[in-house]
Amino acid sequence: MKASSPSPLLDQADHIGNPLNYARATMVRLPELRDVAGAYEDLINTLNFLSSYSGTTATFNSYRREVERLLQWCWFTRGMSVTELRRQEMEDFLAFCQKPPANWIGDKQVARFRNHQGERVANPDWRPFVAQQNKRTQSDEFGLSQKSLQAIFSILSTYFNYLQQEDYVEINPIKLIRQRSRYLQKHAYQEPIRRISNLQWDYIMETMEQRAQQDPHEHERSLFIMKCLFGMYLRISELVADERGTPVMGDFQQDRDQNWWLRVIGKGNKVRMVTVSDDMLDALKRYRRHLGLTPLPTVGEQHPIIGRIKGRGPVTSTRQIRYLVQQCFDAAYQRMRQEGMEDEAQELKVATVHWLRHTGISEDVKFRPKEHVKEDAGHASMATTDRYIDTEMRERHASARHKKLKPEYQ
Repeated sequence: MKASSPSPLLDQADHIGNPLNYARATMVRLPELRDVAGAYEDLINTLNFLSSYSGTTATFNSYRREVERLLQWCWFTRGMSVTELRRQEMEDFLAFCQKPPANWIGDKQVARFRNHQGERVANPDWRPFVAQQNKRTQSDEFGLSQKSLQAIFSILSTYFNYLQQEDYVEINPIKLIRQRSRYLQKHAYQEPIRRISNLQWDYIMETMEQRAQQDPHEHERSLFIMKCLFGMYLRISELVADERGTPVMGDFQQDRDQNWWLRVIGKGNKVRMVTVSDDMLDALKRYRRHLGLTPLPTVGEQHPIIGRIKGRGPVTSTRQIRYLVQQCFDAAYQRMRQEGMEDEAQELKVATVHWLRHTGISEDVKFRPKEHVKEDAGHASMATTDRYIDTEMRERHASARHKKLKPEYQ
């Protein structure tokens, strides 16, 4: 294997099993690893580290992504073990992440491994990095965001702390990088929340309503998902079945005042109750009628909130939800362009699932008490909710709008 076309190393947690057996099988699958002194031990220690996070899919996937990039770089570009990494090597790795080779960059998220004839096989389309969809996969156009760079520092520091505690490495090389300012920017202002405009949201809803009328079997589910993500600020992980449980219709609950709530298991396995508005309740009734269910859920009802179109059972992959949302964005984008709104449509090309949550919160803090929004959103602190209040920035800009470059004499 060449560094320009890496093959995946780390499978999903439930397909890894015994770290020793998995490491041996990987050495057989990738015989070139035998030329890297310490690679086998690196892999075993890495698998043991990741097993600590196998109980939470989102966390496991984040840690796996950053650690796998490091292993790929160590073994196949430097031919060295992680035990040899020092400050300079980590500096080089971070520079590499900012501008990886073109063949290390994919144009979409794909699974690392696939099932083929009863066995797990590496997906040849997988790449360690993924470019934005509106960019070509060229290394000179690629660049990690500040959020991604912060994740690298945080996750790899935790990784090396673990290896230190296991007496596998002598030092944590991340801590030796003193001039983090080369990579991490410090802002004296509040970064704006990325969201879609009200016009864009109107087009998304109108487009999906039309599609749902034309083909309910294919699009009613997508329409309901979009409303959940916007109307209740849900994260996509809160709609899929995972090790924390399966979101079911019985999670919609009515209190003694006849108000409806949705019980959600969020980040950190924290349970919260999310307000279900009248519009959202109407959306639920419509979706349930499409499914052939009663208009409102019954106590303890176990039907999954988001089920598979083909076959039974709940959706278990956040990737599938992302794909459905992206289809909605793309459909609205095409319709806006056809109607002559090229500029307004462009932002939908880079919009992500999380923008729907941001948009819903940003709209609600305009008229709801922010304490209520904080509880529905599951924010740990009010400071997070305050980021969605743009009144101060609006007033600041309004006060400067009419200032002159040539002041008038009094």
